[in-house]
Amino acid sequence: MEQLVETDQEIFLFLNNLGNPAFDAFWNLVTNKFTSIPFYGLLLYLLYRSIGLKKTFVTLLLVAGLITCTDQLANVFKHWIERPRPCRQEGVMEMARFVAVRCGRFGFFSAHAASSAGLIVFLGLILRRYWKGSLIVLAVWAALVSYSRIYVGVHYPGDILVGWFFGIILGLLFYKGWKVILKKYFTIPSSPEHKTS
Repeated sequence: MEQLVETDQEIFLFLNNLGNPAFDAFWNLVTNKFTSIPFYGLLLYLLYRSIGLKKTFVTLLLVAGLITCTDQLANVFKHWIERPRPCRQEGVMEMARFVAVRCGRFGFFSAHAASSAGLIVFLGLILRRYWKGSLIVLAVWAALVSYSRIYVGVHYPGDILVGWFFGIILGLLFYKGWKVILKKYFTIPSSPEHKTS
């Protein structure tokens, strides 16, 4: 386990120190959750165009549930594991570039990574049949958000990978739930066949 932690720290320092002051403002913008609002607006529009108003409303309720689940699960792990963030870890923070607005206490695992991975899977599986390339666009967005957490100095790569793991699982579960709901409440039953005498 100690070797795994050391490797995680080494990879973090390598990736984090690739940063350049000229790009700090950009990555702080990427890591800010409010920056993604226009992107969410585009996804909302695509959903509406693809599946209609009622199904979009159901989807948004499930998205809210998915984000809540990933966020709260991350909080449970953070307070259970209590792994300091790189910006608070002695022996790491002295060599890291910390450019985030603030540094929280614990970082395992990343709620940003879990939420974005969950949304990739959930929305990507819904939109892929209507909009080619939507899954790729979502994956690129999630990768940028996830890397931004390393760049600004608040998460280790291990925090990101575990966040992706839980996000993918929850995204799949919510997608399965979405399909069940749509099948039950939005499928038009076929008319019964009448036997002729």
